[in-house]
Amino acid sequence: MTRGAWVALGAAVLAGVAVAIVVGHAPREDEIACGAPFVVAGARCCDTREVASGACTRSTPPPARMVHVPETRLVIGPSDWEAEGRLAARTIDVRGFDIDVYEAPVATGPDAARARSGLSFADADAYCRALGKRLPTEDEWIAAAAGPPARRYPWGETGAVCRRGAWGLATGPCGTSGAGPDSIGAHPDGATPLGLEDMAGNVAEWTTRAGASPVVHGGSWRSALATELRTWSRLEVDPAAHDDRVGVRCARDAGATKSEAELVGAPGSPLDSSVP
Repeated sequence: MTRGAWVALGAAVLAGVAVAIVVGHAPREDEIACGAPFVVAGARCCDTREVASGACTRSTPPPARMVHVPETRLVIGPSDWEAEGRLAARTIDVRGFDIDVYEAPVATGPDAARARSGLSFADADAYCRALGKRLPTEDEWIAAAAGPPARRYPWGETGAVCRRGAWGLATGPCGTSGAGPDSIGAHPDGATPLGLEDMAGNVAEWTTRAGASPVVHGGSWRSALATELRTWSRLEVDPAAHDDRVGVRCARDAGATKSEAELVGAPGSPLDSSVP
């Protein structure tokens, strides 16, 4: 083979590698995996039993339940280079508490399993109080999402891929033209070791801070950067705004016994979609 032929072959190989790299970063439907019984429908995960013309019409969300987060101490910030300049290293200490497995759903009407969004801080606070619960503090939320190892993501240190959360659905990388959050519980691969789902992506969640303005955590369906899914990442939102990226997950002190089951889907209850 002549020198010119070798040069041409080498260029072709390099071009092929470049194409493979580009294609490898392009979103594919098989990357947007949905847990059973959900299937991919456009930029959403829809219940396979109730998909109609690409729209989700699931009539009921998963049963509401909570898990206990034990007393936790963790240090956030210094182990993650992406936190530099964004987060001051600090130690978090929280007592044991209970927190919802899922984000609050629409609950009634069409697409009832979709995460509820557009909640102001007052809306979210009232929602939790009506259920005999409260909003988690920022430290509690981080403890639930990161655990004592101070995980970068709720599921672990690496792998912010589309199957683990509903993110990048508006402008990529996991979809385009998404018009809102996904069905709750559709991404079990992104669950925490305690079983909390959708702690990264779908809707960002309100938290409280003593002596400071409330903030939201967890990234959202609009998040285009994996950094926004970090357990320490904070999104500043006007507490009075009805931002379509923001929803709620409730908490309660350990040992509280009031059950939310009797309120789920009841007309006029906090889970009734007619309530703001």
